[in-house]
Amino acid sequence: MDDTRFVREKLDQAVQLLDPFGLDLWLTFVQETGLRGDPALVLIYPHDVTWQSAFLVGRGGERLAIVGRYDAAAVRDLNAFTEVIAYDESVRPKLVEALRRLRPATVALNFSRNDPAADGLSHGMKLVLDEILAEAGIGAERVISSEGFLASLRGRKTPAEVDAIRQAVSRTETLLDEVGPQIRPGVTERQLAGFLHERMRSENLSPAWALEGNPIVTTGPSEEAPGHAGPTDRPIEPGHLVHLDFGLQLDGFCADLQRMWYVLGPGETQPPGELQRVWDGVREALLAGAAALRPGKRGWEVDQVARQTLVRRGLPEYLHAFGHHLGRAVHDGATVLGPRWERYGETPNGIVEAGNVFAIELGAPVPGMGWIYLEEDVHVADDGLAWLSRPQTRLRLVRV
Repeated sequence: MDDTRFVREKLDQAVQLLDPFGLDLWLTFVQETGLRGDPALVLIYPHDVTWQSAFLVGRGGERLAIVGRYDAAAVRDLNAFTEVIAYDESVRPKLVEALRRLRPATVALNFSRNDPAADGLSHGMKLVLDEILAEAGIGAERVISSEGFLASLRGRKTPAEVDAIRQAVSRTETLLDEVGPQIRPGVTERQLAGFLHERMRSENLSPAWALEGNPIVTTGPSEEAPGHAGPTDRPIEPGHLVHLDFGLQLDGFCADLQRMWYVLGPGETQPPGELQRVWDGVREALLAGAAALRPGKRGWEVDQVARQTLVRRGLPEYLHAFGHHLGRAVHDGATVLGPRWERYGETPNGIVEAGNVFAIELGAPVPGMGWIYLEEDVHVADDGLAWLSRPQTRLRLVRV
């Protein structure tokens, strides 16, 4: 992966976004990122730092990195920052001098009550930074959350980022196609997961989330919808649905897809009528939500279209958001395409923007057979929606 290209693109984007958000300076302040990283730092610096380090992006195009002496060479090698300042004994005097020179009227810091991707500034580092800001003559009234700014910076994927996600999606689809022939009666959820784990090992591929629950594999009837849990020793049986939720991380970018199979029962050549009814309803609701996913829409408005479509089909409401950002993380922060529930904070009120990439998903139960769940990855462009994945248009049938 060309780290330099990604970093330069995001730094350019950051400078351009400061003015629309009324900001003079965005400041990321970290230490020992190998132990506790800031999710925002990866956008503008792809490596770890050890000592206390400050990365400043100013409205005038300034891009300053103030880092420990032994990290400075790696920062300079990116050729992405206008100034790299190394220190030995303390970051404080260097950062105070830079802040006095820049004289920002507003400073955005990475703290948020709503978005975990914008909440990377630890409490301890905030206490240190408060002292430094005060020494530089910057009062608390000039400090705000970077939440909205970061939602746009992280959410507006550059063409290179979209292409990287597309490659991750394509590779994920290839492995999902390969797992299909392994699905047959007697094979367990754990064995299907093991097949994908072995394929990842053989090709040195990385999972998009923790391997213990990637893939999520579910088969047969269950009271609970497929969730964030690992596979079990439950075997596949005729007349059961088989569901996989799987994603790879490729060159630092993630995919997140769900696919469905139905194991035909004795004498069956097609899915039973009730199963087909639920499948049609779930797919219609997914497509309705996708059609509503346009720049300018609020997250909850998109979710509402998908949710109401499913309910009108006589199917139960899903108990989660319709979609989430996808990028360097499988849940990439910012606007959630979800209902205005307290657990989502203000994120459903966020606005969809051109350049966003979402994983969209929903499902419904089929009594006695399992759950129908679909998930696709999409890119929001100025002129409409682009599918990054190849949408599943019909149940994949397993003939016994």
